[in-house]
Parts: sequence; structure tokens; C-alpha cells
Amino acid sequence: MKVGVIGAGAVGNASLLSLLLRRSAREIVVVNRNRKKAKAVATDMQYGTPMFPPVDIHDGDYSDLAGAGVVMIAVGVNEKTGGATDRNDPVGRLGLLEKNIDIYKEILPQLIKAAPDAVILVLTDPPDPLADFVRQFGFKRVLSSGTFLDSLRFRFHLGRRLNVDPENVEALVVGEHGTSEVLLWSSARVSGVPVLRGSENEQLRRSIEHEVRFANITIIEGNQASQYGIAMAAARIAEIVLRDERSVIPIGAYNPQYGVTLSLPSIVGKEGLVEILEPEMSDQERQALERSAETLRAAVQRIKQAA
Repeated sequence: MKVGVIGAGAVGNASLLSLLLRRSAREIVVVNRNRKKAKAVATDMQYGTPMFPPVDIHDGDYSDLAGAGVVMIAVGVNEKTGGATDRNDPVGRLGLLEKNIDIYKEILPQLIKAAPDAVILVLTDPPDPLADFVRQFGFKRVLSSGTFLDSLRFRFHLGRRLNVDPENVEALVVGEHGTSEVLLWSSARVSGVPVLRGSENEQLRRSIEHEVRFANITIIEGNQASQYGIAMAAARIAEIVLRDERSVIPIGAYNPQYGVTLSLPSIVGKEGLVEILEPEMSDQERQALERSAETLRAAVQRIKQAA
């Protein structure tokens, strides 16, 4: 069980640590433009490995990714550096697209030579249109981290407000991992009991929507980068793939119905996407999902025009 991580920045390093702590892989390769940094990061983490079952974590070049079951891509300009931290800007993460496309153009030719059959997990913002770019480049098994983390945030905030364990909360965010994402309140449950049971919950709804949509900006304002939550989610996705768990999680994948990569609950296994499931939605939520898809289709069109 081999995982590659491209990028030794905040998200890449946090993902490496999460992979180690979750014992997700037998071999982990970190690739970075600055090979010296990749070696330093891998060496630092090597010294903690005697506490865990055997795992080989080391730096490498693209050729060392051959045979990897999963390759995470965590390189690129982040929201802080790219100026995507304005809560009033509806573009959000999509404003980073052109800059990060240029970076992906540098790494993908090397990656497809080394690991054409790996499941590629895009973590760079904005992950959904970047996943479409990776897919158009020729990779067959491409996932975006999508709204997996957003859904975890939704569950966390609902659990905290309702004073219950978030593990018992069922709540999904679908669509774009970004400002047009859709929180499915109509199906939010606590052990099967609907969360919204009256108009008195409208204030709760508005408050939680704000916390979930802008969680990344809140984190960045205090810590420069949103890295640990996405890293833990990425490690969980990797082990689902490596173990062929066929778990159902909200994740970004190309959806022919919408003509773009977006998130819906999906079965995930060793081939990456196994099957997309479409949950019941209210008419308002379905319309919001279509608007989110249109936002992403417009972003993909920008990629094609820039090519």
C-alpha cells in the first residue's frame, strides 16, 4: 500500500503526518520541487516511526511514485497567498484557478509517466475544476477532496449546537467545495431525527451555514493556512481507496449528469469512484446544486479558453 504526496507545504506535510498517524499506508513518498525540503520533512517524520507498525516514509522523484495506489497533489498557491480570503467575494477559491493550473501543467507530464493508473486525489484549491483538468490531461481515476471536509464541519457544528456527539449526526454538503456549496438541511438528522423541526431553527441554520462556508477563512486569519482538517480527510480517503472499503462519503468526482466534477455522496474503492449516489433534496436544494454546477462549468470553460 503505497501513497505519494506531491508538495511539502502546509497541506502536504499535514497530510503526511495524518497518513502516518492513521497508519494508512506501508510506504509514503514525498515529492517536492525542492528535493532538500522533501528529504528534511521525510527524515523528521522517520524518527517517530518506531512507535508505529512498519512504514517506509521517504523523499523521492516522480519516478518513485510508480506503483502508488494513491497520489495526493497538494502543490499550488493557497488562499492566503492568492488573496482568496474575502467573505464578500463570491468567486472565493475559484480565483486561484489560473495560477494553480500553471503549476499543474508543470507536474502532470511527469506524474502521468510515472503513475498513470494511480488514483489522483486533488487537494489544491480550487480542487473541483483542477480535478477536471487532471482528468482532461489523461488520468482515468481522479478525485477531488470535494465537500468531504465541508460535511465534517457541518456535522461538527450541528453536534456542538445540539450538544450531541457529531458521530451521531448525519449531514451532507454537496456541489462545489467553495462559496456555492449546498448544505442539505432537509436530510440532516441526529440518529434519524430531523434537525430542522420548526421556524425557531432559522437562526441556527444561518449561523451554522456561515461557520461552514467560511471556516477556511476563519482558520487562515489565525494560522495562515487551513491544513489539518483537510489533511485528516485526505488520509481517510487514501485508506478507503487502498483498502477497497467501498465506503460512502461526499467527494468530488466527474459527474456526467452535470458535466463537471462536483461532490455528491459516492461509493469509493480501489479504483477511486465506484458509484455516485444522489440523495433526496428539496426543490430549493436541487436548484442550488444546479447553480453550483453551473459555477463549476464556467470555471472549466475558463480552463479551456486559457489552454
